[in-house]
Amino acid sequence: MASDVAVSDPLFALQQQTLISLARSTARTLGLYNAGLSAEAVRQKYGVTHIAKLASNENPSGASPQVVSALQADAALSAVYSDAASTQLRDVLADHTGVSAENIVMGNGSEDILHMLALAFLNPGDRVVTLLPSFGLHEIFPRMMGADVTLVGVDQQQQFDVAAWEQALSTPAKMVIFSNPSNPVGCMLDKDGFARIIAAAPQECVLVIDEAYFEYCQDDPNYPDSLTVLAAQPRPWIVLRTFSKAWGLAGLRVGYGLASHPELINLLNRVRTPFNINRAAQAAAVAALGDQAHVKASVALVNTQRESMAAALRRLRFYVAPSHANFLFFNCGRPSNEMAQQLLRYGVIIKPWREPGYEQWIRVSIGNEQDNQQFIDALQAILTQGAV
Repeated sequence: MASDVAVSDPLFALQQQTLISLARSTARTLGLYNAGLSAEAVRQKYGVTHIAKLASNENPSGASPQVVSALQADAALSAVYSDAASTQLRDVLADHTGVSAENIVMGNGSEDILHMLALAFLNPGDRVVTLLPSFGLHEIFPRMMGADVTLVGVDQQQQFDVAAWEQALSTPAKMVIFSNPSNPVGCMLDKDGFARIIAAAPQECVLVIDEAYFEYCQDDPNYPDSLTVLAAQPRPWIVLRTFSKAWGLAGLRVGYGLASHPELINLLNRVRTPFNINRAAQAAAVAALGDQAHVKASVALVNTQRESMAAALRRLRFYVAPSHANFLFFNCGRPSNEMAQQLLRYGVIIKPWREPGYEQWIRVSIGNEQDNQQFIDALQAILTQGAV
């Protein structure tokens, strides 16, 4: 192979050494985000006919039929640039959320907005407080900017440790980031806990609340109304949401941020790439918002399947953290990377967790009934054979 020849070429090694020496020190040591495997790659390697792709928290119901129609209608305009300001989409979101369009920013997925926040606000040495275990980019992007990251762990029941958060927030921080429900655990910070953490946050900081899984618990009476709570206090804030999960648009990459002030949006617009939301994605998101029945049915399916899968895992004697999202986090009692490799042979893709202290934990998405059963059957077979 040409790549094999290149590796043995002295010029190749010299270029590699030069690149490493030229790179920013934070880039050289930055962790890689674990994006998971594609179904096609697993199919080719293991020769499995049906793949249960349960690693990326995608919607097993797919997108609304209205989204498909909107994409077909927009296809003829593919040669035309998208609206760089996502004007129509922000207007529709303003109606949907009650937040003024001037206080809404769009991202190529909500991680794009996390990147903007890091670029706009963080300097080397700034302190960021976030959750452990956590969505990797909550830590990676701040470290990319040279910030110091404080990780606040969950308690022994895999719930938010509010007292630990209050302690961590008793000293200055530039930014506070956490997801609710959390990723990867799925635990939900209730109204009282949310209010306590917000009250404890330093006055001079940016609050970043990641609600990627908002739709799965928005009707829970204990789930906080973050927009109302945040609007009643003086710190700048932004709430992140996405079309990738409950709305079924993961492949189109559409996230949005609801912010406290137009100036926060102005700052983010200065560091975001122009045309960051392509025209097909904008059309799809507008169409998705027009089909509330589809998203409600998708959420209902996931919530039902989640409880069935949790019960099946507990029957196999795994510890399963309570979840309010479209995934489960469980301790498999052995190295999760090894378990993940065994599951691939059965055509099942999950996400083994790699953060220190969680190397025996697995996050598994809630799929349709067939995929979920394929996962449980594969686990049962592995345990019976003693393969791991």
